[in-house]
Amino acid sequence: MMRVLVAAALVCATTASVMAIELPPEIAKRGSIKVAVVPNYPPMEFRDPATNALSGFDVDLGEALGRKLGVKIEWQETSFAEFMPSISTGRVDAILSGFTDYASRHEIASFVDYLRSGPKFFVQQSRAAEFKDMAALCGKKVGASRRTMFPAEIAAWSEKNCGSNPIQFVGTDGSADARTQLRQGRIDAAVQGNETLPYIMDLEPGTYAPVGDAFATQFTGIALPVKEKALQQAIVEAIDALIADGTYRALLAKWKLNDNGIEKATINAGQ
Repeated sequence: MMRVLVAAALVCATTASVMAIELPPEIAKRGSIKVAVVPNYPPMEFRDPATNALSGFDVDLGEALGRKLGVKIEWQETSFAEFMPSISTGRVDAILSGFTDYASRHEIASFVDYLRSGPKFFVQQSRAAEFKDMAALCGKKVGASRRTMFPAEIAAWSEKNCGSNPIQFVGTDGSADARTQLRQGRIDAAVQGNETLPYIMDLEPGTYAPVGDAFATQFTGIALPVKEKALQQAIVEAIDALIADGTYRALLAKWKLNDNGIEKATINAGQ
C-alpha cells in the first residue's frame, strides 16, 4: 500500500509540475510546439552520421522542454534564411537552432536566452608557435562567417588592439568554409563560437589550436513570436525548471558546454 501511495504521489507531482506552466490555448489544444531547426551546427544540432537522427544539445534541450511542458516537439527543418520569415508568418512557434540573440532581430522575435558564448580565434596546429597570443593576429588574414556578427566583432577587436596594422578580414560562407580556407592556407586564422569550437577540435584532433580567450560575449536564445507572451513565459519557466532539477547541467556536460551555461533564463523582448 505504501508503495502504491508513493507512486501515486510521484505521478501527481509530475502532473502538477507540467500543468503549472500555462501554454497558449492553441498550442495546448494541438499538444505540440512547432520548432524550426537547421541541423548543420554541431554540437548544437546535426544529424547523427550513424542513424541520420537529429542530435545535439539543442535537440536534447528541446525534447526536455517538451516533456516539462507536457507537449510534443515537432522539429521542422528549414534554411537559415527562412528562420525569421517562419516566425513572422506563424509557420513555426519557435526557433531552437543555435540562434544568436541580436537586438536587430527583436522587431520580429523575442528571445529566451539559454546559453552564453563568444567568438574565439584559432589557427592551424602546425602554425600555433606563430600565434602565442592574440596580438600576433594583427595584420593577418582572419576568416569568419559573414552571416554572423563575427565580422563586426573582429573589426572592433582589431581597432582596439591592432592600431595601424589591422586584421585583414575574409568573409566566408559559414564556419565550415572558414575551416576549409584555414586548412588550405588561404587565411591565417579563423573565428568560431566557443560553444562549437571544442567539439570540432575533438572531431579533428591535432588540426587546430585556439588563440587566446573569447573576445566578445553573446547569447543563444529560443526565438519566439513577439506577441506570444504566454509562450515566452512558459519557455522561461520550463528552462528554469530544467536548471533546477539538474537536467540542464547534465546536457551541458554531455555536449561539453559547461563553460557556456547560465543560471537563469531571460527574455529579451521585441516591441
